[in-house]
Amino acid sequence: MELYSFDQLFGFTRSVFLAIGCSEKNAALAAEVLVSADLRGVDSHGIARLPGYVRLYDHGRLNPNPNIRIVHETPSTGVVDGDKGLGLVVAPYAMEIAMEKAEKVGSGWISVRNSNHFGIAGYHAMMALQKDMIGWTMTHAAPLVTPTFSLEKMLGTNPVAVAVPAGEEPPFVADFASTAVAYGKFELLQRKGMPAPVGWAQDADGNPTTDSNAVKNGGGLLPLGTDREHGSHKGYGLGAIVDIFSGVLSGANYGPWVPPFATAGFMNVGESVGEGTGHFVGAMRVDGFRPAEEFKSHMDNWIKRFRSARAVPGEKVLIPGDPEREFESLRRQEGIPVTAPVIEQLTLLSRRFTIPL
Repeated sequence: MELYSFDQLFGFTRSVFLAIGCSEKNAALAAEVLVSADLRGVDSHGIARLPGYVRLYDHGRLNPNPNIRIVHETPSTGVVDGDKGLGLVVAPYAMEIAMEKAEKVGSGWISVRNSNHFGIAGYHAMMALQKDMIGWTMTHAAPLVTPTFSLEKMLGTNPVAVAVPAGEEPPFVADFASTAVAYGKFELLQRKGMPAPVGWAQDADGNPTTDSNAVKNGGGLLPLGTDREHGSHKGYGLGAIVDIFSGVLSGANYGPWVPPFATAGFMNVGESVGEGTGHFVGAMRVDGFRPAEEFKSHMDNWIKRFRSARAVPGEKVLIPGDPEREFESLRRQEGIPVTAPVIEQLTLLSRRFTIPL
């Protein structure tokens, strides 16, 4: 484990994206989105994913200089084609359009097709905060998840993020997968050679397992809730909603046809029913419902009251976004920890592109 500053990781990541042909603007934006995940403590979606984007490029599945464009729109909605670009770049582009529409008509909703993995959903949702808007983002992913009672992997981890502005208090930022845990957590355990907790995955026969390589060995991730008795049908339903909004609505692939990111040991794209990976983003003007300052004042009240709720001994009630803010504050001061296996992968990129790490 070694510590790096945000600027060090940002500079290295930006240089790698430049090396595969990204423009200065896109390389900087992609690096910011990616390393922001590490800064906020979401190590599974940060610089550890950088080699995966390079593998997408190597396999001809990533266009470093895409022509991102609107292919259909109304005053409040639209579809964006990402031209196989970095989702780290395509999603912010789509969110900017959503905010522009929201400024004009109160809300904006954009479904995206022909994109790739977009990093942490929370980054894109938080873009709306700067304009006193509520931001929504979701994306589907490669089929690693078995729906309730299924032996087949049909859905991705399919996260949802919602960012809500407040006044004196920091914003409410909920960012979570529709599965018991994101697949990136398994990758971290695999690198450390550690087992997974019960309830995260099932084996190829549908039995609970602690094998952190279960997905690679024919098993699958479990939906949020783990099993029917604990509400897995709700996690399954949530993941299905994300898949429909991101894929069926936009014209991207969906369900078991979503192309894989560089995870779980497979890269080849099989049968296609659409174009690439899809996302769904939205922005809502707070003052489309009530005066913004009035709303933010009541959000402050909401946050303070929840934080003051009586808690079990030794714990405190948190607001979504609190853990990530604490990580960001700490890591800006002390540095971002990077594990030895990730450093090994980054070192390979360093040698390949002659970029110092």
